[in-house]
Amino acid sequence: MSEEVKLHGTWPSVFSYRVIWALKLKGIGYDFVEEDLSNKSALLLHYNPIHKKIPVLVNAGKSICESMIIIEYIEEMWPHTPNLLPTDPYDRTISRFWVKFAEDKGLAVWRMFRTTGKELEMAIKESLEMLQIVEEHGLGDKKYFNGEKIGMVDIAFGSILYWFGVNEDVLGVRLLESHKFPRLHKWFQFFLEEPVIKENLPDRDKMTVFFKRRRETLQASA
Repeated sequence: MSEEVKLHGTWPSVFSYRVIWALKLKGIGYDFVEEDLSNKSALLLHYNPIHKKIPVLVNAGKSICESMIIIEYIEEMWPHTPNLLPTDPYDRTISRFWVKFAEDKGLAVWRMFRTTGKELEMAIKESLEMLQIVEEHGLGDKKYFNGEKIGMVDIAFGSILYWFGVNEDVLGVRLLESHKFPRLHKWFQFFLEEPVIKENLPDRDKMTVFFKRRRETLQASA
């Protein structure tokens, strides 16, 4: 299968890791193509001519873009267990709701990295409000969003919380405190200890150094 499936991404991209986790959970072999976003390859521009971004999954010459859309494709293309979406139609709809919520509200976490001053304060406020909603309404007493196994919603929020932690390191703050978010904290510890996740995480220290430099560059050019 690895000769057919290729993933174009970059090592510090949590969006690339979303797809990696899904492929690994499903046991799908693939080749990883490391992209240089400062000098995008002709293949990347060919496979994603609209947004010209990673990740891009290529299967038998056909390209699929946007991380969570790629994961839906993986689930439908390889429907064997483990299921990344529930089989019940109502439960699938609820999972899609939370994925959409993560995609929409998770943008605030990205803004934490790019902003300063009042804009940074607003991004932190919106990020914490998002996490509070998930804490109160998302998990309940379940181990994972779908129950006992990692699914699509866990992948969406897992990548956001990992990126949130990198932002904490870059900014030198601690915001995701266990006493304020006990359910989320417990869930995230379970998530990080899952073998497929644990063995396929970007190096946190390396990411912190990389994004500190990126943030300094952005601020210098502002």
